[in-house]
Amino acid sequence: MTSQEAFKDFVTRLTHLIEKNPHLIKTTLSNIFTMRLIGNKTHGDLAEIGISEFVNQFMYDFKSKHVGKDLYRAKEHEEDITITNEIHNVNFSISLKAYGDGPLQLSTDKNSKMFPFLSKKGDEIKGEDKIQLIFNSEEMAEFNNINVLPLIYDEKKKRCNIMVFDFEMAKNSTVKIIIEKAGSGRKHPTYKFYDKDDDYICEVRYGDASANALQRGLWTNTKNATKYFTSATGGWIDYSDNLLLVELFSHALVSTQKGHEFALLKLKEDIDSQKTSSDLGK
Repeated sequence: MTSQEAFKDFVTRLTHLIEKNPHLIKTTLSNIFTMRLIGNKTHGDLAEIGISEFVNQFMYDFKSKHVGKDLYRAKEHEEDITITNEIHNVNFSISLKAYGDGPLQLSTDKNSKMFPFLSKKGDEIKGEDKIQLIFNSEEMAEFNNINVLPLIYDEKKKRCNIMVFDFEMAKNSTVKIIIEKAGSGRKHPTYKFYDKDDDYICEVRYGDASANALQRGLWTNTKNATKYFTSATGGWIDYSDNLLLVELFSHALVSTQKGHEFALLKLKEDIDSQKTSSDLGK
């Protein structure tokens, strides 16, 4: 089993777990997005910790480890979580994204390889042979190397959808790649990928030394490329703010490790009770 196959198996298992026990993910997502009450970007970092712990607590046969920010910056790839499939003894990494519904960055392309590579191929790239050569190139290797697990949220409606982009389907469906020039509010050009129905799939944004992380890399749009996503949550799942969690955090920041130890014991008891009352398919 390759790491890509292991990731697909993981998503299948996660989908099955959520289908049988939607309350488990609803609780976790509610707690994660409550963190937006503390800071607009706080939920993204805590989502990595929360989903990693979700795997450890509720997904038998899998072990997860959150990759710290210092370690993350030293890594060659964009992983936030490393997971072990204990049945097959396979390790794989996940890049976790927490984005609003709409534009979604799949890869930062931190070495700025993609756009310069495509720009050498012209403004419009067509033909099965040319398209396959592009996807087989080292410059476009991110299509094969990244396992992205996006938590897409709609804050106004208080709902989340765990949507997984199908890189293989995107590669097999692309029939043309066309540049969209700068202008009309766009500062930099972008290469957009389309299928045989002229439906949008994804895009590669401009990326040289002057482009920041939001102006470069591989992107898609959760609204415009719906058919290239599968949902681990079976669509949108409602969440709610947990104001008690905010109070718990504030108290934890001014309490001692002795208090934390006592609170942790109580939290573990609560998690165990959730396991007992749920069908985890062990």
